[in-house]
Amino acid sequence: MGGLAVVRLFAGARDAAGTGRDEISGATVAAVLQSARVRYGPSFAEVLEHCQVWRNGEPCEPGDAVTATDEVAVLPPVSGGAR
Repeated sequence: MGGLAVVRLFAGARDAAGTGRDEISGATVAAVLQSARVRYGPSFAEVLEHCQVWRNGEPCEPGDAVTATDEVAVLPPVSGGAR
């Protein structure tokens, strides 16, 4: 298993989880997100389905490795737009 990655949650993901920052174990992005689903429950899991996930400020894939020095950010889609 990987180290405790810092997970940053924004907007609806933060609201569903009840926190904006946590440390979650996992060897891959997918494992970290699965642990977050278990920790935060069905409301968070539903929001997560519509989110982008970035690792260290860059888009990532579920199979990407995660270490204790990594930050995984959960970014819900932004509503609205330019007029």
